[in-house]
Amino acid sequence: MTNKLLLALTAAGMLALPMTAQAQGTLRGAAEGAEAGAAAAGPVGGIVGGAVGAATGTVGGILGVDDRPRFRSYVRERGVSSYSWGGPVRVGTVLPEDSVTYYEVPTEYRVRQGYRYTIVNEQPVLVDRSHRIVEVID
Repeated sequence: MTNKLLLALTAAGMLALPMTAQAQGTLRGAAEGAEAGAAAAGPVGGIVGGAVGAATGTVGGILGVDDRPRFRSYVRERGVSSYSWGGPVRVGTVLPEDSVTYYEVPTEYRVRQGYRYTIVNEQPVLVDRSHRIVEVID
């Protein structure tokens, strides 16, 4: 029962994210999970850890779950101005190109090139090259 619930939640999370976000989170999660599993339980642990890490990495989005609070603090420390958006701040929303200031994500967060961040309605968000919100950092 627990495995079926985990599988259903993972699948639902995968459908909610853009494909590029899924791919990056999956690969990073799989690598980190395999490494931790192998260290804890040898080769079999590496296989299991990789599978679990891939699932949680995908659900976690582009920024890893551990990086989110640190990134949120990083953005707040910068004192970046918030863009006032009249609609909901959610994944898939396309922001204007010219009236929003976009910033590069520091390399320490291991976010693939092409993603930048901005603040919308006081919420940090990651956007892709088309200015589409791909992750809301809550």
